[in-house]
Amino acid sequence: MSKISDTGWVMGYAERNVWSGLVASAVGVAVYVAIVAPQLSTTPVDDIAWQWPLLWSLVGAIAGAIVLSVLWGIAAGMRDPHERAQTDVRDVDIERMGSRVGYAFTAIGGVGALVLSMLEAHWFWIGNALFVGFFLSAFVGGVAQLIAYRRGL
Repeated sequence: MSKISDTGWVMGYAERNVWSGLVASAVGVAVYVAIVAPQLSTTPVDDIAWQWPLLWSLVGAIAGAIVLSVLWGIAAGMRDPHERAQTDVRDVDIERMGSRVGYAFTAIGGVGALVLSMLEAHWFWIGNALFVGFFLSAFVGGVAQLIAYRRGL
């Protein structure tokens, strides 16, 4: 749970994890876009190597979020040794609300991929529609959680 200390605002365990996920997912998408987007102007969609960059961006973002969360937790523990990695009812409610917000974007990405498959679009577009839906789900849900931490539910 976030609190105000004598030295300023201190984030709780759950809020730090949200920040870690946001940073890691933004970096993962940026890496993927940096690899794949330049190919769109010079390479036919059939020849774009998008599958492995997408997979590694997902895996890298998940691993990055875990590593960042652990390192940030260690740093916070060194700053305040009495802090515990625990959550309370407010954290659970905020996480639930953020998940509900994020699920909407997962559904939008899924519907978009379904429509693209009905139109017999290339797998590149279908895969990227799902990828964008997953990213927006995580990112917008995380932003909603941060707003709830700062302003309340």
